Amino acid sequence: MLKIARAITLVNVWVAWLTASLIAPMFLLLLAEVITRYVVGSAAIWTAELAQLIFGVYAVIAGGYLLIERAHVNVDIVYGKLSRVQKAKIDLATSFLFFLFLGVLIWQAADMAWESAASLETSYSIWNPHIWPVKLAIPIAGVLLLLQGLVRLVSDIRTINGLDNDPEIFGKQADDQSSH
Repeated sequence: MLKIARAITLVNVWVAWLTASLIAPMFLLLLAEVITRYVVGSAAIWTAELAQLIFGVYAVIAGGYLLIERAHVNVDIVYGKLSRVQKAKIDLATSFLFFLFLGVLIWQAADMAWESAASLETSYSIWNPHIWPVKLAIPIAGVLLLLQGLVRLVSDIRTINGLDNDPEIFGKQADDQSSH
């Protein structure tokens, strides 16, 4: 089981590293748009739209990594003051909402992505790029987040039962655990 959890975590770390590499092309595209707008007098049609498509993938695909780092938005007024075990109990009790949300997201996104890919959907702009690959990234991101959510669920159960969590597999909570 721990080998599977390690593999899921490593895939999400690799995807996040690959996703982070999209920042440079986005920056260069937006820089090119600004330069052409001010030097030539009009921006290239494709630069802003391509940057938006890249950002769309960037925004959704690294959710699994954020879960590893426990970097998703959290209400820390109460939660931040709780012990590690209390946090794990709350996370475990509310995990059904997480999995319900992801079930609906994956189901709806897969349907949307399938229709988009089947029709080789484009943006219908003047440049008209294919947008089905971006839509395909949404259910893939959902599955990666779901898998990492299962790893976190195991981590929470291990924490509640007083078992150690390997930081390479279970992320930040395990690091926090070893420092207390």
